[in-house]
Amino acid sequence: MMSPSRAEALSALCTTFRRDVLQAIHDVQSGHPGGSLSVCEILSVIYLEQAVLYPDQPERLDQDRVVLCKGHAAPMLYRILAEKGYFPKEELAHLRQINSLLQGHPSTHTPGIDMPSGPLGIGLAAAQGIALGVRLNGLDNYVYAVLGDGEINEGTVWETAMSAPKFQLDHLIAVIDRNRVQLDGTMEEIMPTEPLAEKWAAFGWNVITCDGHDVAALDAAFTLAKTNHGSPTMIIANTIKGKGISFMEGKNTWHGAAISDENLAQALSELGGMTE
Repeated sequence: MMSPSRAEALSALCTTFRRDVLQAIHDVQSGHPGGSLSVCEILSVIYLEQAVLYPDQPERLDQDRVVLCKGHAAPMLYRILAEKGYFPKEELAHLRQINSLLQGHPSTHTPGIDMPSGPLGIGLAAAQGIALGVRLNGLDNYVYAVLGDGEINEGTVWETAMSAPKFQLDHLIAVIDRNRVQLDGTMEEIMPTEPLAEKWAAFGWNVITCDGHDVAALDAAFTLAKTNHGSPTMIIANTIKGKGISFMEGKNTWHGAAISDENLAQALSELGGMTE
């Protein structure tokens, strides 16, 4: 169980991650702020608390794997990978630039990336394949898959929803960043998905719901998932698109948008100050 002091420290670190990501997106005038902000705590808990990873030994097979299915949230992923030690934080200055280590969507030429993810819908299926490979190799590592809720409009997601329970993949832990907003509008406007928890349970998944911005609640959800046997787990993490920035929260217009100087100044002020 995460201690209160660790929860406080990790939450503070998430504020730093938000500032750094917004600065990077502003500097290149390109990127996806809304979904990067909503997934911050989810990725932070996976990479900094739950997943067994060896950044200095990437060839090791006995480590967990993480697939960011919603690849447009790459800026936040990159910031957390830097925190984990895969590459220097200064690389964020080259975000989305030609020949940069950090492309607009994750690529396996970037240290720490296990699966490229651009087209939505492919990530969960890929994570299932990785989990099957782990089992065939007689290993015990976990595979984490982080989806956007707009992404679950894709049919391939539901093919995996059917097949993963068939294979009893209890080392596959998926998370839906449930911010209820996608590129063109709200989930309810585009493609309603409720009752979401009941749907995944009906497919045979172990379903856990939690506050996706509460690091202690997320840590508890992942820990609970690892006690489940015989079926994959889906964690529905309730979040807010653009979390932490008043003019971004819940707005589909900030799914992918440049950040002006004025926007950045206000956002950093709301987050408690400038980046380092």
